[in-house]
Amino acid sequence: MSKDIVLVTGGAGFIGSNIVAELCGGGAVDVAVCDRLRSADSGKWRNLAKHDIADFFAPEELFPWLDRYADRISGIVHMGAVSSTTEPDADLIIHSNFGLSRDLWTWAATHQRRFIYASSAATYGDGALGFDDADDLESLKALRPLNAYGWSKALFDIFARREATKGFAPPQWAGLKFFNVYGPNEYHKGGMKSVVAQIWPTVMAGETIKLFRSHRLDYQDGGQLRDFVHVQDAAKVAAWLLAVPQVSGVYNLGTGAARSFRDLALATFAAAERNPSISYIDTPEVIRDKYQYFTEARMERLRALGYNAPFLSIEAGVGDYVRGYLATSDPYR
Repeated sequence: MSKDIVLVTGGAGFIGSNIVAELCGGGAVDVAVCDRLRSADSGKWRNLAKHDIADFFAPEELFPWLDRYADRISGIVHMGAVSSTTEPDADLIIHSNFGLSRDLWTWAATHQRRFIYASSAATYGDGALGFDDADDLESLKALRPLNAYGWSKALFDIFARREATKGFAPPQWAGLKFFNVYGPNEYHKGGMKSVVAQIWPTVMAGETIKLFRSHRLDYQDGGQLRDFVHVQDAAKVAAWLLAVPQVSGVYNLGTGAARSFRDLALATFAAAERNPSISYIDTPEVIRDKYQYFTEARMERLRALGYNAPFLSIEAGVGDYVRGYLATSDPYR
């Protein structure tokens, strides 16, 4: 008898491929992937090479594929998106991050299939309203993202809540507001890689790394704070949601504990067994007025619903990333 299929869009990407790894490891479902691999030299295909996926196809085949396998599909995990916060093409962003998500929602609601999707902490803008993941329409509409990427994610959160309120929704739907995710399989992301991945070659060479200088009196250089979450923890939350179909809504996905970029760098030096050496450079003016100095996920709602697994500290998470992946001959999960 054939297994149910869970489709992961963007499944060859950073977070998506870790979700694929988590689901394939469980063995309860067949996992299909929709994505683009681009250049073979980028290594993006390696994000999937260790996993027994049931199918792979390009985005232009998405809706014919869904209709072909509709009877077997139990859920869609929608990670496919333009993920660059500095992407200049707003039309591309809104088409990919809102339009495609809206059309997938419509398919999932019409066919009554479960739907998990990627939102973002970028929806919170400068954080002036805090990081409480209340997902009523009034709270979602009050947020003011700082860039087109964050706005596209906020727009879909509002769409999802509005449609659910009207009664046109998948049987389960959940948006995950990812905070600062780091870990294996992000190597194709270039300048959008985590700080750990970006500083790793310099740390390993025993040289001085560069962090952004603070341009606010209330933060020391390197003291800007983020909620850094290991990608394997993020993937575990997505897999957990697929195991608890009664949970719907928009939820934060971070550790709940903000740490500084300096802390992150020191953890990288420690994992590499190198003496720390850090210098500071001005934050580029093009992003300075949009730069967040503090993010921290409020995790009470997800915890109250029963998610009780611990999240890795940056010392443990960076140690795992460095020793288990970056410092090895095969850094892919």
